Formats: sequence, C-alpha cells, structure tokens
Amino acid sequence: MDAARLTTPRRLEIPVPEREAGGAVAALEIGPVDRPVDLVFLHANGFNAGTYRQLLAPLGGALRVLALDLRGHGRTRLSAEPAGRRNWADFTADIAAVLDRLDGPPVVVAGHSMGGTAGLLGAAERPGRVSSLVLLDPVIWPRPATLMLNLPLSRRLAGRIPLVRGALRRRRMFRDRQEALAAYRGRGAFKGWPDAVLADYVAEGFVEEGDHVRLTCAPEWEASNYAAQAHDPWRALARVDRPVRILRAARDSTCHVLKPTRPGVTVETVEGGHFFPMTRADVARDALFDAAV
Repeated sequence: MDAARLTTPRRLEIPVPEREAGGAVAALEIGPVDRPVDLVFLHANGFNAGTYRQLLAPLGGALRVLALDLRGHGRTRLSAEPAGRRNWADFTADIAAVLDRLDGPPVVVAGHSMGGTAGLLGAAERPGRVSSLVLLDPVIWPRPATLMLNLPLSRRLAGRIPLVRGALRRRRMFRDRQEALAAYRGRGAFKGWPDAVLADYVAEGFVEEGDHVRLTCAPEWEASNYAAQAHDPWRALARVDRPVRILRAARDSTCHVLKPTRPGVTVETVEGGHFFPMTRADVARDALFDAAV
C-alpha cells in the first residue's frame, strides 16, 4: 500500500439503541461511498478514530472504511458513566448495533489494543455480520487472570492498577492544541510517534471549552476502561467462527494469546512496542488490506 495516498475522511453518525433519544456512534468514513463497507476499525483506550488517519487513509483508494469513536471518546456523545462499570458490555452492545445497521456483505472488524478486544467481543455477538478479524495487540490477559478479573472481589483491586492511577492523573485541560501537542511530543505513550499521527490525535482528542481545550475522553472514563475487565475475550475468541489474525507486539504487549487457540486463528509477533500501529503503520496497514481484499 502507498502511504502517501491519503483520502480525506468524512464525518458521520450511526444511530444505535440508547436509553436517551438520539444516541449515535460518531465515525470517520474513508474511501468510496458507492461500495459496501469493507472494514470497521476501533481505537485504543483514551484515543479516537482520527488518531489512526495515517494508518487508514491510504486504504481509501480501494476500500470503504469506518473508524468509530467508541463511547466516551472523540465525537461520540453516548452516556459514559464510570461508576459501577465492571466490563466492556457497553462497547460490545454499541459495536453489535453498528454492525446491525450496515448494509452489504459481512465486514472485517479490526482494532488496536482495547479496540481489538472490543471488536472481538462485538463480533462474538454478531458473527454473521463479520468476515474476519484483525486484532492489533489486543488486551487479552492470561486465562487465569481473566478468571480472577471476573470475580466480584476484583472490583476492590481496581484502584491499585498502575494504569488506572496514571489515567486519573492525566491533565484534562490545555490552553490550546499546540500546548497539548508540545506536552505530549516524545513523552510517555507518545514516544516515537510520527508528528503527523500525534497531530491527528490532538486534533480529534480535544474540544473547545471556554478559552481552553479539554480532553474528549475524560480521565475517569479512561481509568474505568482499565479497571473494568470482567469480560472474557478467550470465550469470544472461541465463539467467533471466523478467521482471526492477531498481531502482537514484541515489547510491552497486552496480548497473551501466544499461539493459535483453534483452526483459523493466527498469531504473529511484530517488532516494536504496543503502539506499533502508529510507529510501524505499514505492517498494520498491510494486514488490514490483506484481510479486506
């Protein structure tokens, strides 16, 4: 794929069933509108669909792609209440609802980190709407840890998780996007990111509020996603009778699927860390293209 060929994403909203009227998932649409959707892509925790523009836009020359803003992220305005959350059932239901609304043949469901796991959980609810999955370093803990995280007692331990504490310390307000860009460049999770990818994240990851800009993903919501782990991606992986390609990072991986769990599941290791879709976009892009053509 030629990374230099970028198509301009279009904004749209996909209505989903919701207790409050007018509930919808925001999305970026890439590629020709005169063909069915080929690929649905889901982002990592704390990010947004626009963060992956450099990865996905070159696919628009041949494919129609929907990149979703998950609940509590980006431009999606569905309710995002952290209190009492134990799992990602809300993401699962939203993704299933989006799949229900798509016309045309089954689609590839893909995602990075939390997005990969959420896509797997959603696909398990609607396997007939899915042709295959591409999971980029999904969050899948070892089986014993998954069992433990599903116990009621695990709720008491959530506050001790370093990622939860780190998310709650995130600065939510900046003077403007330029200040946020300068604060993030080369630091923490953003270390090694190309400037264009970081700029895309900042562009979609903040909203104007008075004379400042505010994170669209509240730190409390990001923290709740790290804490709410009482779901079972291993069970979903067994339920989805579709090809599943897992690309796990060689360093700092969140994916503990080390070998195929059934026929049709492949597991590959990609050089680099957890954020290889940002730093090695060509590898991730080729996997997405191969699945969709």
